[in-house]
Amino acid sequence: MRNRRNGRSSNDRGSQIFPLPMHNIRQMAQSSRFVFEALRAQIAPVLADRCAARDVDIFLVRLECYFEDLYLPLVQLYGERSDADRQFAALVDRMLDAYATRPESLRLLDLERQCTPDWFQRPNAIGYCCYTDLFADNLAGVRQHVDYLSELGITYLHLMPILKPRPGINDGGYAVMDYRTIDPILGNMADLQALASELHAAGISLCLDLVLNHTAKEHEWAQRAMAGEAEYLDYYYTFTDRTYPDAYERTLPEIFPDSAPGNFSWYPEMAGTGRWVWATFNEFQWDLNYTNPAVFREIADTMFFLANQGVDVLRLDAAPFIWKQMGTNCQNQPEVFLLIQAFRAVMRIVAPAVIFKAEAIGSRDSLIPYLGVKTTIGKECELAYNNELMVLLWSTLASRKVTLLTYVLHQMPRLLLDSTWITYVRNHDDIGWAITEEDAAAVGENGFLHRQFLNEFYSGNCPESFAKGALFQYNPFTHDARISGTTASLTGLEQAVANQDDGAIKLAVSRILLLHSVMMVYGGIPTIYMGDELGLFNDRAYSIDPVKAADSRWMHRPPMDWTKVASRHDPNTIVGQIYQGLSGLIATRKSTPALHSLGLIQPMWTDNERVFALSRQSPRGRLLLLANFHESEQSVKADSIHYGNLDGNIRNLLDKRDLPIRQNSVAIVDGRIYLKPYESMWLVDDW
Repeated sequence: MRNRRNGRSSNDRGSQIFPLPMHNIRQMAQSSRFVFEALRAQIAPVLADRCAARDVDIFLVRLECYFEDLYLPLVQLYGERSDADRQFAALVDRMLDAYATRPESLRLLDLERQCTPDWFQRPNAIGYCCYTDLFADNLAGVRQHVDYLSELGITYLHLMPILKPRPGINDGGYAVMDYRTIDPILGNMADLQALASELHAAGISLCLDLVLNHTAKEHEWAQRAMAGEAEYLDYYYTFTDRTYPDAYERTLPEIFPDSAPGNFSWYPEMAGTGRWVWATFNEFQWDLNYTNPAVFREIADTMFFLANQGVDVLRLDAAPFIWKQMGTNCQNQPEVFLLIQAFRAVMRIVAPAVIFKAEAIGSRDSLIPYLGVKTTIGKECELAYNNELMVLLWSTLASRKVTLLTYVLHQMPRLLLDSTWITYVRNHDDIGWAITEEDAAAVGENGFLHRQFLNEFYSGNCPESFAKGALFQYNPFTHDARISGTTASLTGLEQAVANQDDGAIKLAVSRILLLHSVMMVYGGIPTIYMGDELGLFNDRAYSIDPVKAADSRWMHRPPMDWTKVASRHDPNTIVGQIYQGLSGLIATRKSTPALHSLGLIQPMWTDNERVFALSRQSPRGRLLLLANFHESEQSVKADSIHYGNLDGNIRNLLDKRDLPIRQNSVAIVDGRIYLKPYESMWLVDDW
């Protein structure tokens, strides 16, 4: 048989494809090696018929490298099934199809990123998150503003859900009815491909949401299940009576107790006799059944499809919920991590330029496994949200005390190897006060009372508050709630502008920059939510939109104000002060090697509970962050510099001046470092 692409005979070395054994095959268990060798012999001629010899070799080398990372989790998940071999063969077929049809430009990107595996960990990694329609109407509009993103210094763009959602209420786009179609309001798949190509040319990677846990009830799979097709009934969790739903719900929490109580919904017309369907979030979002390997295969194939459109990062939405186990809260089960390992492995074989971001918002103990621990390091997601940092920043801003922030960060991993954080000040979601009783007690606080204080503070219901936020999902029985509001409104800028108080405006701008300064030093990919670089206020017009009115989170999703963008370079405007301040932080971060993710993160105690200190140390340099979380001047012992292992000539990167400074920005006086209200310093030495 002749190779269709290069005319080589199937007897050529590159088309036979039996490369010399690599280290990995020698390390395989005998059972794995047997399966791998049989699979390689089977697929080599198939690949040779569809790909150039070079590409065949590349695929088989990757398959060898990651075979056990794929095979062993699948054996644990599905190995006892009678159809396990057939299901695995069907998955491999999809992998071959996706690889053979991967565009050449993306194959080159695969090789480039394999040569630079830390591409997402470098200090130049800066993120931006937005809704496509709110940012620029549609995908074509986003293309027109790539230069704006580049000017700000963005290298990672997260577009909120753009896949076709169900009509009407759709949980902000997270009720997807077609994984392979763009929301028609936003454009089409050709628009996505064009945008991805232009972003790549500008050095910007593209992140899209992939909802793992559920589909919309309007999805083709769900509709076929509704019609009673046995194959598709097995794609979801459905029950003919309440026996199993009642048993599960004894230990299941409610995600949206106000708007969507319970976890199961009844459909009298389903399959002719009626069925209960597992719907964790809303009745129109049906949970997928990952005990069925066909579901794993369908989602893997969806990943391949999106990767081949040019997507670089897949945000695995609702990942903690994808495996159900009776008697648990059905979150973060061990099988979740096996599934992610298998997804990770197939992507590293087919499209290794693509990485995963876990949407896992929970305690640090439940979060860290998504980045890999012990034997799973390098086998799970490359990115995860550091929600605790965001929560703690807002908690510290309200309390003016850094003790809780410092203590909790001490409990976080100090070093990440093959992964890193997504850090942020705000995002599209509410702020849930993930502060445990144990952590609060460790610093002499009452967790419940502190959370109540934060809700009162940020909803503007206490005298000392500068914030203009709103409660979200208030529970009258537990008095728990979350907070909605933009960065500018929560930091006091909206209120200060309304009062025409220049002093308060200055403080609010300083708060915005302070929060972003700490975020950028902490590490990972610091990500700006759309409009925060301009100081956009709450958008209360959501309340008159029947689709949005019941969800106060739309308050902090205002449309981009391009009229304000025009004044971003004018330091005499509020917009200019915020934009230039953030731009300065970004530029400084990019030129600071010590902020590479492969470095030690060390929170430090100071002698002043108003000043936070954080040391960053790596083979590339050292940096000490000092941040004043109070509206008055504060100081710490100058010895803090030495605690951060700094020595010699000390320089503050943010104002480009050496310490000690005695005029204008007084730094060291009488053995203490002084910081102005809400000032931060990035201190480095001449090491």
